[in-house]
Amino acid sequence: MLDLAIVLAPGATEAPVLDPLLVRALGELHLRRIDLADEVRIVNPGGYIGEATRREIAYANALGKPVTYFHELAMGDS
Repeated sequence: MLDLAIVLAPGATEAPVLDPLLVRALGELHLRRIDLADEVRIVNPGGYIGEATRREIAYANALGKPVTYFHELAMGDS
């Protein structure tokens, strides 16, 4: 049996996003991705979850979407 999935992942950039309108638009884009998702997977190396991700998790929970977490231990964790 094939497991078919479409992955909607956030883009990453090394440059800081300074334009507040762009920050807001990107936040809205993440919520629209959650609207489309059957499941939300949080990939958080080191276990850190920031404010924006906490907001997205709360949004997914409010919609009844399953949320799962995948993280690697930070250096020095056991």
